[in-house]
Amino acid sequence: MVQRKRFSKLAIPTHYDAAQVGKVWQVPYQERMNQALAWARENNLQIAAQDSFKICLVAVDVQNTFCVPGFELYVGGRSGTGAVDDNRRLCEFIYRNLNSITEIVPTMDTHQVIQIFHALYLINDRGEHPAPYTLVSAEDIQRGVWKFNPAVAPSLGITPEYGQRHLEHYVRQLKATHKYDLTIWPYHAMLGGIGHALLSAFEEAVFFHSVARYSQPDFHVKGDVPLTEHYSVLGPEVKNDFAGNLLAPKSDKFIKKLKEFDAVIIAGEAKSHCVAWTIADLLDDILVHDHRLAEKVYLLEDCTSPVVIPNVIDYTEPADAAFHRFAEAGMHLVRSTDPLADWDGIRLNRRSS
Repeated sequence: MVQRKRFSKLAIPTHYDAAQVGKVWQVPYQERMNQALAWARENNLQIAAQDSFKICLVAVDVQNTFCVPGFELYVGGRSGTGAVDDNRRLCEFIYRNLNSITEIVPTMDTHQVIQIFHALYLINDRGEHPAPYTLVSAEDIQRGVWKFNPAVAPSLGITPEYGQRHLEHYVRQLKATHKYDLTIWPYHAMLGGIGHALLSAFEEAVFFHSVARYSQPDFHVKGDVPLTEHYSVLGPEVKNDFAGNLLAPKSDKFIKKLKEFDAVIIAGEAKSHCVAWTIADLLDDILVHDHRLAEKVYLLEDCTSPVVIPNVIDYTEPADAAFHRFAEAGMHLVRSTDPLADWDGIRLNRRSS
């Protein structure tokens, strides 16, 4: 009976305001703490450590930079309101399933000025830097359209020669592994900046869950290695430089952590990049060790949107194709509005409890 009640939906707390999702504001922590403790008592919530069926929610890069209209890399999708709609549903999913979610794991894209995907890193013979959203192919580097900017070498602790050789190696590796061409992104998720912070409404929901369930959120920072992209929280786009030296390791510890849960739910931004690449890395590891583990992964398809820049880039179709591949491998495509108790796997657990 306790387990059945645990998977039932809760009402959304009265402090939540859907109209404020997509805006930046200060979370009143002390007030929310008091409300969360009262909410836990009213709903007879048990502490997360007592969950017999443990559920992890991985929220990929739910940060202002991707989720607030007008910010640096807002993920609007084709509708133009993608991330706002996604996060309204995500926040409501957290509140309605506060009794079921054992732990929330937010990932945080984290960048500095001089990185391989930022304009300052590259230069042409006229001394110009590439515009945002420029796609840099292996052929572009080979033909000398763009080259490493030697002025940034001292800040990175490398020589200009190393920088150029690494750039040539890097774009070749992207092509060889069938990844996206090197994209020059607008400056976004800058460490210390307001864009780097969690979206306010999501931060509030995570805080409320943490207090109500006595469950510390487990933050994972990624993307701060200057010589490689890091869409996936589980590993970099290119792991080694041209000499075979490690640039950034695969996060085996994080993969092991996810395997310890009975169910892993994944949402966030953007569906075409950081979400898809995180899931792909997780699936690759699953297929090596035990393909049946894919069946405990649930993708909130209505809480994620692809990168779409009108008249520039539209990654909707690659994102949908990736999710189709994940589903074929055994992962579940679910919607946040569906009762958690009815999801395959979780439903079976509930009935056997």
